[in-house]
Amino acid sequence: MTFKAGDIVARLSYKCDLLFRVVSIIGKHVELAGEDMRLLADAYIDDLVKITESEQAERRKKSKEKEENSYYLFRQDAKLLKYRNGYDVTSGYSTDSSFFELRGRVLHIDGDPLYLQKCTELYKRLGVPVYGVHLHEKEMPEQMESLLEMVQPDIVVVTGHDAYLKSRGTGEDIRAYRNTKYFAECVRIARKQVMNRDNLIIFAGACQSHFETLIKAGANFASSPDRINIHALDPVYIAAKVSMTSFMDNIGLWDVLRNTITGEKGLGGVETRGVMRRGMPMKED
Repeated sequence: MTFKAGDIVARLSYKCDLLFRVVSIIGKHVELAGEDMRLLADAYIDDLVKITESEQAERRKKSKEKEENSYYLFRQDAKLLKYRNGYDVTSGYSTDSSFFELRGRVLHIDGDPLYLQKCTELYKRLGVPVYGVHLHEKEMPEQMESLLEMVQPDIVVVTGHDAYLKSRGTGEDIRAYRNTKYFAECVRIARKQVMNRDNLIIFAGACQSHFETLIKAGANFASSPDRINIHALDPVYIAAKVSMTSFMDNIGLWDVLRNTITGEKGLGGVETRGVMRRGMPMKED
C-alpha cells in the first residue's frame, strides 16, 4: 500500500484508536499528526492502514458530537455568566440602560495550520477576539516577543503538537518530549514581559506535554497532568472562559476544566482571575 502526505491513516499496532494525517515519508518511516488530538507520532509504513472516506465520516460524526456537547455546555455557562454580569453592573437596580463587555483579546500561536483554522472558527463562534498565528514549534520562541508587542493580548495560547518519547528518557526528563521545551521557553519569554499571572494569562502545551514544567515556567493553564492526549479545541475553551470572565472574579478551576473535551486528566492550572471588563451605558447605533 502506498501513502502520500495528507492521507488519513490509523496505526494497526494501536488498534486504529486515533486518526492521523501523514505529514512526511522518508523511506519506510512516516511522521504523523493527530487529526483531532494534538499528537505527533512516528510509524512504519507496514503499521499503517488508510481510512476510507465512509469510516472517516463516521468517526468525524462522533468527534463532532463531543465538540458540540462541549460547546453547548460552555454556552449555557456563558448565558448564566452574562445574566450575573448584568445584575452586578447595575448593582441589582432595574434600569433601561444596557451594559457592554470588553472581552479579553487572545493571541493564539499554533503549530498546526489546520488546528489553527478550527480554533479560530470556534473563537469567533464564541465571540472571543483572537489573533491567530501559525508557527512551527521550534520557531515560536524566536517570534514570541515581537508578537506580544504587536498584538498586546490579554491571553496567550501557545500550542501545537507534542509527544512523550519513552526511548529518549523518563517521564521527568524534559528532553524526552518533542516540543515541551519550546512551549516552556515561550512561557518564560512572555512571563518576563508581564510577570503578574493575572495581567497576562498563558495557556501552554499540547498532547502529553510536561505539565509541571509549563506551570513552573509561568503558565496559568497547561497540559497534560496525566501525559494524555488533548483535543485540538481544548485550549480555546480555557482561553474563552478567561476572556469572558470579569477581572473582578476568580475563575473556578473545575468550572474552566469541566467544559473542555479532555477534562482534568489532560488539562490543569492555577488560580486565576478573568480579564473581561464591563461598561455602561451601551449606545445604540
